[in-house]
Amino acid sequence: MSIDITVTIGGSAGQGIQTVGDLLAGACHQSGLYLMAVNDFESRIRGGHSFMQIRISDQPVAAPYHQIHLLVCLNQETYDRHREAVAENGKVLVDQSEATGEENVLAVPFTRMAKDAGGKIMTNAVAAGACLALMGAPESILEAVLKERFGQKASVLENNINAARNGYDAVREETVDWRIDWPDQAPRGQLLSGARALALGALAADCRLAAFYPMSPATGIMVNLAEFTDQLPLVVEQAEGEIAAMNMVIGGAFAGVRSMTATSGGGFSLMTEGLGLAAITETPIVMINAQRPGPATGLPTRTGQGDLQFVIHASQDEFPRFVLAPTSINHAFDTVVRGFHLAEKYQVPVIILVDQYFNDSLFIASEPMTAPEQVERFLVSDADMAEPAAYKRFALSESGISPRALPCRGKARVTVTANEHSEDGHISEAISDRNHMVNKRNGKTAAMLEEMTPPAEYFGDSETLLVGWGSTDATIREAVDMLRNEDYDVGALIFSDLWPFPKAHAQKALSKADRFFTVELNASSQLGRLIREQTGLTFERSIVKYDGRPFMPIDIAAEVKNMMEDL
Repeated sequence: MSIDITVTIGGSAGQGIQTVGDLLAGACHQSGLYLMAVNDFESRIRGGHSFMQIRISDQPVAAPYHQIHLLVCLNQETYDRHREAVAENGKVLVDQSEATGEENVLAVPFTRMAKDAGGKIMTNAVAAGACLALMGAPESILEAVLKERFGQKASVLENNINAARNGYDAVREETVDWRIDWPDQAPRGQLLSGARALALGALAADCRLAAFYPMSPATGIMVNLAEFTDQLPLVVEQAEGEIAAMNMVIGGAFAGVRSMTATSGGGFSLMTEGLGLAAITETPIVMINAQRPGPATGLPTRTGQGDLQFVIHASQDEFPRFVLAPTSINHAFDTVVRGFHLAEKYQVPVIILVDQYFNDSLFIASEPMTAPEQVERFLVSDADMAEPAAYKRFALSESGISPRALPCRGKARVTVTANEHSEDGHISEAISDRNHMVNKRNGKTAAMLEEMTPPAEYFGDSETLLVGWGSTDATIREAVDMLRNEDYDVGALIFSDLWPFPKAHAQKALSKADRFFTVELNASSQLGRLIREQTGLTFERSIVKYDGRPFMPIDIAAEVKNMMEDL
């Protein structure tokens, strides 16, 4: 790839790091370049260390890179933390007051220039201008992205343009060997965060009710959904707590509207009793669990994959559910659409596992996101019944799926209860009813298994496979590319459909390799243990990371090489 550079902008919360990052990302996107961006921030409103890392290329990229070509330091701490990651040919931009005198460090009077343009608050615009100048961007691109962001108020726009020009002019004569030959092409696709892709998927699936209680990193999904409440028949409700939100979702789905919630591990814990209620009433709901490290509050703004085993078994007793983990920005959109479909088809909860890294990062969608032409609801009405008055909500059937009528829509009376019940929905402790209902609910599993997508193979015939799931897909694939470039016979197997576990698919794919290593953002290799439990196949080694930060491809590749030497 001819262009592959990484820009990191760091400072303390409140310094406008996101603004600099968004301006750079917007400029690259509008010029037809590919990019992905990672947001890293602490769980505080002001202070602490935050940074945004943008990887820019003329080829599709979907994983972060370990080296920095341009480091923009809005404070000293950024320099101290990231200096060692700067590439040999990299540059560092610092405020003049923090000049170090090192050869590759450029001191730009960010603060003074911002004040000259109208105020210190525009320091981020100065930094953005300097970044784009070093990257070789034409001034016209700089002005275009500023107009897009600040164009609503002329005076604000003018001040920001002046500030950005000050930064641009300060370094325009500097040369770097990774300067971009900027293309003049249409954007390569839609630039959006994981949270927005999930929200758009819910809209495409005809979600009508989204109830939640704010919890990082899931809140962004609901914030994105709330933007559309004036345009679409959609209610987004912030409840007084997670339990209330979950019960609203169950109520909405019971009444007939497609309903969902989004939360993180702590909120999911509070919702588990409601999850059981959805299960015993066979009410179709969608839950998104945006994982972060725990337990309890844990690391609220960090990432992890520690909830897999939890959500598979959450709530008391046994009942079927789907657990899905999207692997890319387009896949996230499609997974939410599919999740609503599966929930209604089988009358079960669908749990979608994402994580902070995925939700808060920016990606370019390689394919258009298109809503299905028709939403199938799997409902019955009086017109479908010979005797509506004899309707039984939980009528026994070979598939375990009972005809689903909506309450108060005709003569068919819909009775449900949180207690065990008979076919007509009334409380029953009869042994026969208990056994019938357990067998009926669990009887759906065979057909649900037929819905499961096999894990995605990447050089699947290799001697060694790296096995991961969800958002680590692109990072693992890039690690495989690095290893194969060094003649290692390594491929990858990425799971997105996790429960009911696709045992046959997993056995078929894994049996082709001599060995497999699991790659997961948790401490105990939860997928590896699940594979062993379901197939009897055991991972040779596991590469795990649980510090709350995402994997880098080079770290995975290095671990694999070390492990191969020990074999």
